[in-house]
Amino acid sequence: MESDGTHDPRGTRATPVPRPAAPPPPLPIGPPAAGGMPPQGAAHLPPAPGYAPTTGPTLRDWLHTPRRSDGPGTWAYGHRPRPAVEPELTPVRQLAVGAVISLLVGVLLWSLLWNRYLGGFWLWPLEALTPDSWFTDGSSTTATVVAYLYYAIVIAILAVVFGRLGRWPELLRRVFGRRPGPRGEEAQADAPPTPERDLAEWPELRAAGQGELAGRLAAEVREGRMNDVDFTRIRRAWTSVRVDPSRLAAFAEAVRRDGAAACVHPSGGRDLPVRAARHDLLTRQVRLGTVQDGERNPYARRGTGLALDPGLLGTSLLAVGPPGAGKTRALVRPVVESLSLQALAGQAAVVAVGAAGTRLGADAAFDVVVKLGDPDSVYDLDLYGGATDPDEAAAVLAEGLVGDLPDTDSRRAATALAQLLGPFGAAHGRLPTVPELRELLDGGPEAPAALRAALDAGGHRAMARELDARERQSAAPGDPGRALADRVALLDRPAFAEFFDTTGRTRLFSLRTLEHPLRVRIDLPERGHAEASRLLARLVLAQFTASAAARTDHSLFACLVLDDATRTLTAETLRGVQRLRSVNAGAVLTLRTLDDVPESLHTALLGAVGCRMAFAGVTTWDGKRFAEAWGTEWVETKVVTQRTVFADQPLTRAIHSFRKMVTGKAVTTDAVTVRQVERERWSASDLAHAVPAGHAVLSLRTVGGEHAPPLLVDLRG
Repeated sequence: MESDGTHDPRGTRATPVPRPAAPPPPLPIGPPAAGGMPPQGAAHLPPAPGYAPTTGPTLRDWLHTPRRSDGPGTWAYGHRPRPAVEPELTPVRQLAVGAVISLLVGVLLWSLLWNRYLGGFWLWPLEALTPDSWFTDGSSTTATVVAYLYYAIVIAILAVVFGRLGRWPELLRRVFGRRPGPRGEEAQADAPPTPERDLAEWPELRAAGQGELAGRLAAEVREGRMNDVDFTRIRRAWTSVRVDPSRLAAFAEAVRRDGAAACVHPSGGRDLPVRAARHDLLTRQVRLGTVQDGERNPYARRGTGLALDPGLLGTSLLAVGPPGAGKTRALVRPVVESLSLQALAGQAAVVAVGAAGTRLGADAAFDVVVKLGDPDSVYDLDLYGGATDPDEAAAVLAEGLVGDLPDTDSRRAATALAQLLGPFGAAHGRLPTVPELRELLDGGPEAPAALRAALDAGGHRAMARELDARERQSAAPGDPGRALADRVALLDRPAFAEFFDTTGRTRLFSLRTLEHPLRVRIDLPERGHAEASRLLARLVLAQFTASAAARTDHSLFACLVLDDATRTLTAETLRGVQRLRSVNAGAVLTLRTLDDVPESLHTALLGAVGCRMAFAGVTTWDGKRFAEAWGTEWVETKVVTQRTVFADQPLTRAIHSFRKMVTGKAVTTDAVTVRQVERERWSASDLAHAVPAGHAVLSLRTVGGEHAPPLLVDLRG
């Protein structure tokens, strides 16, 4: 499914996603138009489809496909629920023998009836309901027809009776692959939707008296000018109109003017250049794989698709697996792609962080691409996360700089930074650049003296006292200033000379913009500056948790996808991750091993996330932590004990001796003991050795509290 049907042979996909309507236009970055509507220069009609794949349902068929769920993580598109418990299936051989026996018994009974061996009682209805004159004349055609018709009815009754006794229908289904059709509520969902339920006709707009707008949009659907992103985006815009009726006029004007391109994303994009995964924007799901059809999984989930959505990502997800296990290909890339599509639909904001060269998507698939250490980068990263308050900026920066050092208190480091950022901001009207901050932290006399002179010239005596306190504390033992200076020095390198500017020369990206549906990718210089990359990743994580919680509008789902969280997690950032679920945000974190996190944080890390994923190849040490987090369950075990049978009767002993001589085995009886025992859902050994390549064990929990047990998932599909 890696090409989303674009390059697949015709007819090879059972439930592909709908065809995109048109190639996305270029992605100019600029402020959104007023009210979220497109600029006046937008085209009146979207372009005709130019690269739509030859396979895949139309948008109307995609909307009409039923969606059901068996629990968290179920791929709802076209899903058919399964029984909770596996039905007991009789072996086909036993069914065939029973069918043959019932057929022979039925034929024998008919033979006995036909030859009057059982008497003529079975002919009584025929004799009672027909005139005797019909049978007195042997040449009566009517009597012959009626008689053979009655014989056929009797044969049909015998066939039905003995067919049920012999379980012929079940045998036919098992042999020829027939399956019972949908029934109950399932059949109702599979039926064609009524006009009141047909999403392609926009019933919500018609119910609100906007028949003209609904007709225009329905025509766009019928004529193939609308794709799934357009439908989802316009539907969300209508939801905002219902919340704030003052937007109705702008919404109506945009629909009349632009049709399927109404309320377009500020970038102008209506789709991604490439889709590598399967998405269902109606349920906001992305499919990762298929739950393995094996005994380790609950019967109701076996063989079903597994998908992620904001309801699950809102509890955050941790994935652990060795290099080459497929974390980026099977998890990170699909999640980033799904959130990018949702951003185009005005539903989400995504920040993807990975090493330079990591395949998280093409540059054209993002609104902002920050390539730290690359002189060709268009955007720069705000070192202070957009914070204007010195204390707030210092707290986040301290966590990024020294939060991983066990002998340095982040709170003291934040205080030390605030004692410098506050005076510098008062004197210069901005926060210091990296070289300026390094000079202030190094402890030399020149930079503090110059800052003091600027404070005296501006009359900022209160801030001068902050600077005095910093000078006194810098001489105390255990002062974090030296550690801060050493970490800031990692960013004061020639490769970063044009980055982290605070003077206005560069285009800064700040995580304070999470209230907008942005698609952001941050590339870290992992190859040449590994230590600086870890520092920057930790800083971005700290800024994200702080900015997501500070948003005033939580209607957009905000997600940070960190492709490698090695040495980025601290006690404070874990507390921030825990708070994300209450502000409609989440984080996706991947690790090669749990040893990349301090051992003291292992339990807190597994407790802070609601979704846990162990890829094939994890060590037994990592498996032990996952096994403890997943706990135990009660299972039913059967113990079979064989005992040799000693016969008392001479004939029985002779038969047993003959049987032993023929088979070579003594006659035994089986004693079965059934018990309820408590066992680990997945043991450390099973996670390390029983998970096939290309698979992972994944447990899920929603923001609302629903959860799914650990499932063995095939990620290769």
